[in-house]
Amino acid sequence: MGCRVKAPRDELLRLVLVEVEGARTVVPDPRGRLPGRGASLHPDPGCLELAERRRAFPRAFRLQGPLDATPVRRALEARAAGGQDQQHPHDQQHRHDQQHQHDDHDQHRPPSEAGREA
Repeated sequence: MGCRVKAPRDELLRLVLVEVEGARTVVPDPRGRLPGRGASLHPDPGCLELAERRRAFPRAFRLQGPLDATPVRRALEARAAGGQDQQHPHDQQHRHDQQHQHDDHDQHRPPSEAGREA
């Protein structure tokens, strides 16, 4: 939802909307058992920031107005602090692309210069 990078369901965090003290709140549903319409997000604070900046939560839940995602933020922070932080697929793809650009660049150099940094 935040970065728009597709991933298998087991790599995403399911989110649902609940009413907490009269306020609509987005909460994580890691087991996928809470009732209601769900939305998926990479378990990465950067994706959460993007989703909030783009106002993706109201669209995903088909509602108007702001939604509180504080419980999601806390869960992601706890996950990162607990050493369960996973690399975001976008970051992995970026490193992969950079490596291939480097390989392509080396192919155009004479063998004596290949592998050297500029």
